Amino acid sequence: MISVGIDVAKDKHDCFIVSSEGEVLADVFTISNSIDGFHCLLQKIGDCTSPQDKIKVGLEATGHYSYNILGFLLDNGLPAYVLNPLHTNLYRKSLSLRKTKTDRVDARTIADMLLSDVGLKPYTDTAYHDEELQSLTRYRFDKVKERGQLKQSIARLVCILFPELEKLMPTLHIVSVYALLEEFPGARQIAQAHLTRLKTLLHDASKGRYGRDVAVNIRETARISVGSVMPAKSLELRHTIHLIRELDAESDEIEAEIQKIMDKLHSRITTIPGIGHRMGAMILAEVGDFSRFESPDKLLAYAGLSPSTYQSGQLKNCYACMEKRGSRYLRYAIFNAAKYVCLWDPIFSAYLAKKRAEGKHYNVAISPAAKKLVRLIYAMEKSREPYRLAA
Repeated sequence: MISVGIDVAKDKHDCFIVSSEGEVLADVFTISNSIDGFHCLLQKIGDCTSPQDKIKVGLEATGHYSYNILGFLLDNGLPAYVLNPLHTNLYRKSLSLRKTKTDRVDARTIADMLLSDVGLKPYTDTAYHDEELQSLTRYRFDKVKERGQLKQSIARLVCILFPELEKLMPTLHIVSVYALLEEFPGARQIAQAHLTRLKTLLHDASKGRYGRDVAVNIRETARISVGSVMPAKSLELRHTIHLIRELDAESDEIEAEIQKIMDKLHSRITTIPGIGHRMGAMILAEVGDFSRFESPDKLLAYAGLSPSTYQSGQLKNCYACMEKRGSRYLRYAIFNAAKYVCLWDPIFSAYLAKKRAEGKHYNVAISPAAKKLVRLIYAMEKSREPYRLAA
């Protein structure tokens, strides 16, 4: 067994090669983050090994920095193992009481971990190509989060410029309100607007839902509004609406690409009531290759949904909290999916009602429902069978 440890960085990677007998085949050497550096690593591995040797190459999960070298290793048929940085950090500390952390030490630590932990699963080619779906779902997640922050800004600005508007409309975040505020960003501008223009604007933006009566009500309310006249805030409001519209268009484009990938995957996850292609794609992208997990409990731990355990002597934890050490994106997707599944699936709905009857708060009761959902998804992906409601 030959173990290769790689400590990944932005511009260079430190590498270390050792055999299972403890013989150092290549002391720590540095390669550049370039095609020449990658071929240098490949040549070094070839010089230190023979065809009958079993090779393991390990590196930490360092986000985009490790993506290129990981793809190079897989393309050249080398089994790659992606390690959790938290795991390697604890392992390094267990070897010495000294506070020593360098790139050279990390490369040795990763190589030693590959030899000591036989339960590690290799990073598969399937998981590598799932990175595209993961990139899209995370990109959409960031865009939705950014849009939510901008909507909060809209509410803040309207509270300053025309606070009464929020009571006149069902919500501020609809097309007709945005069209109104983009052209008339404030109570004074609306009060001075021509009624015909106001009526036409609302009618067209709402596709006929709002007519003259609504326009008259809004203008009359604007004339007695306590809203401030602040040109700077009005400009900010118009620009914020413009940014939200751009984000909406970008989100639609991202979702179209996600839908194309999901159509190719033919996953059964969307047969579960309440899980659409967007949330299903996020779950699949974050999990990657289900074969990496030996049981649904392993998948729960990866999502950070497993309860933490603390026991010492007679002391036992009575209120176990979730570890929350796994993928935060997967945890978010599972929890939000569980809420919709509990709404649309009668089995999950009854399960949630049972937990609520035990006196649990809704957010607490969702946790066991989320774990139940993870076990269901795991079983479906393993069996390749669609979801069927129990008779």
